[in-house]
Amino acid sequence: MTWLLVALGAAVGAVLRYAVAQRFGGRFPWGILGTNVAGSLALGVLTGAAAPADWQVLLGTGLCGAVTTYSAFGFDTVVLAEGRDRLLATLYVVATLVGGLAAALSGIAAGSLLGG
Repeated sequence: MTWLLVALGAAVGAVLRYAVAQRFGGRFPWGILGTNVAGSLALGVLTGAAAPADWQVLLGTGLCGAVTTYSAFGFDTVVLAEGRDRLLATLYVVATLVGGLAAALSGIAAGSLLGG
């Protein structure tokens, strides 16, 4: 049953990531940055709220695991750097790391207020 929950969450997460990346693509990968930060926030809320195990698997491992993407982050960073957009590449890395960590910490705090 656990694998089915992961698969269901991942199917939704992958489609969401694809849609957002297509909608907010361009010279700067706003879509991937947004999904990575939003996924960090959502996972933080789930963790902080001490959500039941089935919800952690469905939404945390499945949805958040699929909506966030380290591979696209790495690829986009290389593309920006190779395109002589090193400043944008650096800003992208900093925004992703700082934004993701801040979102996760904020999510944990919010989640603990909700139910943790």
